[in-house]
Amino acid sequence: MRILGLDVGEKRIGIAVSDPMGWTAQSHSVLHRKQRIEDYKYLGKLVQELEVEKIIIGFPRNMNGTIGPKALEIQDFARELGQYTTVAIEFWDERLSTRSAERVLLEADISRRKRKQIIDKLAAAHILQAYLDSVSKGSSF
Repeated sequence: MRILGLDVGEKRIGIAVSDPMGWTAQSHSVLHRKQRIEDYKYLGKLVQELEVEKIIIGFPRNMNGTIGPKALEIQDFARELGQYTTVAIEFWDERLSTRSAERVLLEADISRRKRKQIIDKLAAAHILQAYLDSVSKGSSF
């Protein structure tokens, strides 16, 4: 079963997708946000094209584990996205996922300009891979 991973930001949405067995996450693309409805329609279409059975959305908890304004925005995003797809939508703690992705890109000596272009989809892959790893170990959010 394919799973879609999303790192939702104000300007961009990083997208990752699992392999058909649901074992590994690969960076897919970055959606430059326009209007919410267009974004939802695009993601709904992507779910159909890739035969996705579940969506995992990075959930930005505060460092102390509490839920802040950004997390509430993500909950609204997920609720609205749910109107454009029939697959299950779940959240995954995304604390430090972007920093982790940035560290990987720095270690690979990727230029700042190129990092900006790919950081979101790499963060989405980190979120999705963490979810996939937890499922294989039997953990949960």
